[in-house]
Amino acid sequence: MDGDFLIGGAFFIHYQMETVVNNYTTKPKLPKCTGSFNARDLRFSRTMIFAIEEINNSTELLPGMRLGYQIYDTCSAVPVAVHVAFQLTNGEDPVFYKESNCSQSSVVIAAVGDSGSSPSISMSRIIGSFNIPLVSHFATCACLSDKHEYPNFFRTIPSDHYQAAALAKLVKHFGWTWIGAIYSDSDYGNYGMAIFLETARREGICVEYMESFDWTYPQSKIQRVADVIRRSTATVVVAFAAPGDMKILLEELARQLVPSRQWIGSEAWITDPNLMSFSFCTGAIGVAIQRSVIPGLREFLLDLSPSEVAASSVLTEFWEDAFNCSLTKTSNLNKQQCDGTEDIKTLKSPYTETSQLRISNMVYKAVYAIAHAIHNVLCQKKNTTVQCNKYIRLDPTQVLTELKKVSFSQNGYHISFDSNGDPIAFYELVNWQNSESGLIEPVTVGYYDASLPMGEQFHISRKLTWLEDAKQVPVSVCSKSCPLGTRKVLQKGKPVCCYDCIPCPEGEISNVTDAPDCFLCPREFWPNRGRDACFPKPVEFFSFDEVLAIILAIFSVCGACIAIITAVIFFHQRATPIVRANNSELSFLLLFSLTLCFLCSLTFIGAPSKWSCMLRHTAFGITFVLCISCVLGKTIVVLMAFKATLPGSNAMKWFGPPQQRITVVSVTFVQVIICTLWLILSPPFPVKNLTTYKEKIILECALGSNVGFWAVLGYIGLLAIFCFVLAIFARKLPDNFNEAKLITFSMLIFCAVWITFIPAYISSPGKFTVAVEIFAILASSFGLIVCIFAPKCFIILFQPEKNTKKYLMNKK
Repeated sequence: MDGDFLIGGAFFIHYQMETVVNNYTTKPKLPKCTGSFNARDLRFSRTMIFAIEEINNSTELLPGMRLGYQIYDTCSAVPVAVHVAFQLTNGEDPVFYKESNCSQSSVVIAAVGDSGSSPSISMSRIIGSFNIPLVSHFATCACLSDKHEYPNFFRTIPSDHYQAAALAKLVKHFGWTWIGAIYSDSDYGNYGMAIFLETARREGICVEYMESFDWTYPQSKIQRVADVIRRSTATVVVAFAAPGDMKILLEELARQLVPSRQWIGSEAWITDPNLMSFSFCTGAIGVAIQRSVIPGLREFLLDLSPSEVAASSVLTEFWEDAFNCSLTKTSNLNKQQCDGTEDIKTLKSPYTETSQLRISNMVYKAVYAIAHAIHNVLCQKKNTTVQCNKYIRLDPTQVLTELKKVSFSQNGYHISFDSNGDPIAFYELVNWQNSESGLIEPVTVGYYDASLPMGEQFHISRKLTWLEDAKQVPVSVCSKSCPLGTRKVLQKGKPVCCYDCIPCPEGEISNVTDAPDCFLCPREFWPNRGRDACFPKPVEFFSFDEVLAIILAIFSVCGACIAIITAVIFFHQRATPIVRANNSELSFLLLFSLTLCFLCSLTFIGAPSKWSCMLRHTAFGITFVLCISCVLGKTIVVLMAFKATLPGSNAMKWFGPPQQRITVVSVTFVQVIICTLWLILSPPFPVKNLTTYKEKIILECALGSNVGFWAVLGYIGLLAIFCFVLAIFARKLPDNFNEAKLITFSMLIFCAVWITFIPAYISSPGKFTVAVEIFAILASSFGLIVCIFAPKCFIILFQPEKNTKKYLMNKK
């Protein structure tokens, strides 16, 4: 249509370009579109015409002026798009028109299109040389945002940069980490998939396969892509493809048994009605341009008279394709003849589908954006009226400059461009669901708004339908999530989403699914059986609640009672010869020290405290030295008593009772000094033993100073050995009742117990160290009381006839 100023239009009304083999001997034919008819893009082109006519009838926008248009079919092919670009810049092509019009009005001052990114790139490079702005309604390649490469390019549809991010977040939202990726081998597909893969990598999503294809590929290559999809293990397939490419691929998939796949679609095809006939794609979900309403558009689209249809080759082809008939007798003899009375209002076609106007609104906004730019150049508001001068020579550069500034609202939709010529990104989330009529319909289930803060951009407002009309979200992972208590170990040679789940090592936990590493519990904590939480380690000590502790405590008390009973017996029989002959004073002192030895073992049982730790070691050391000193005194008395029987000997004079007391006190005092220095310099203290057992805490007494502990034991051992040696020397002394033999046996047991105690003490784990120490105390104490006092008590109680001075004085 002619006008004061022309706006160009580029849409792909057909899906394919006629293949021509040039022989280089004749002039090449002009590229020609062929193949199946695209009624959807016909609607886009008719929407452009509707918007121009609406503007021409407006009294506010370009009043008194008339816009014209030149609309071309590019069939989504770059060669055709290049030819269209030259036609837009050079005016009407004389090949198609008998008379060439070289007036200014025959050159477009702006253009709308194309419906694909690759054709738009080619057109932008050509018409950009003449500063003619190109406003696309459907070219989403992020590469077109580069203003150095495409300074004349604008679009009313968001860039793929936002779409790819939205698709990656969508995949991540549903927990899919193992996907397949297919994309058109074009600028739209290549750039879009590159951005998607980069975003998906940051989100932790792995891709099993990536396959590019194009409708121009040989059938064998399309079949190979279909076979890859069939053999794959990934349930989810992300398709960043043009509608024509998807149509070819889905047709190939439909030829054989199609595996269940969850399709994730880009906005280019997810709302294309021509593709919704493939039932195996039910449940597909993707991003789509916001649904809109354009008042009057449906009436305009349906207002096609038979004469108007017959006058246009494009409309004629559409009519014949839609009603499967022939308008002319020569067009197709096999089809039924059309009579022109067919009712287009009853037609179910993408052309008449206006319930979800999405891309059509992008065309509508593109035309209005150009009109506003022209208006800002030619029109001025004087008083209350707007006056426009249509005789001004309008340069496309002026329109290009004003397009960068436009900001207005039309039908409630705001229109403006950022510095890259892009609009604000807003997408609807669309899900393919079966309607009551059995047909697949795109249902809006949420939205993605790039202008919102991170975390709030993505929103789902209703339930979705998944593959095979299922209600549950499908699973698409290379490896199942690692449960709590395990960590991921990558499988060699496979992507990071393919891994094995290994239980956490001892002492470590993981409290999140798919944990890359386990971490140690704090020192005083230990994992539970599932190794997914840390709990305080149980604290153990040698307590009175344990069977072993109760047994040892009973033996300790019994030993003390035996010592007390023995002392009572000796006290009751203190005047008898057997008691008097064995130094009753040292015997009572020895029994007292043995009672303390038995009772001091009780201090080792129970929870260690500061005072109990100091008491148990010092009491043990001092009482045992007191005990050994008494035995040593008795041994020396035996030796001195024998020497005293020799003629002229006065040995007993120098080792009488005062000397015996001094010996016991002085020997014990040395141990008291050692214990005092130990307590002053580095006393024992309670400590939590975290090293013996990893899974529990042993509450025990640390020695403080190892030197102090071994000094105490060493002094006891030194006295015991010395006493043992003296007892050996006196064991064969002539006497009817030689106490030296009894002391020898007692010291033999004592030394044997404490010699074996040292390795047992060092090797015993945890609280059993205390048990070993108590056992050594009780064993040595019982050895002393049994060996020294049991024979005497037996005579006193059961053989009183031997408890006489005459019996004791008799020699063997």
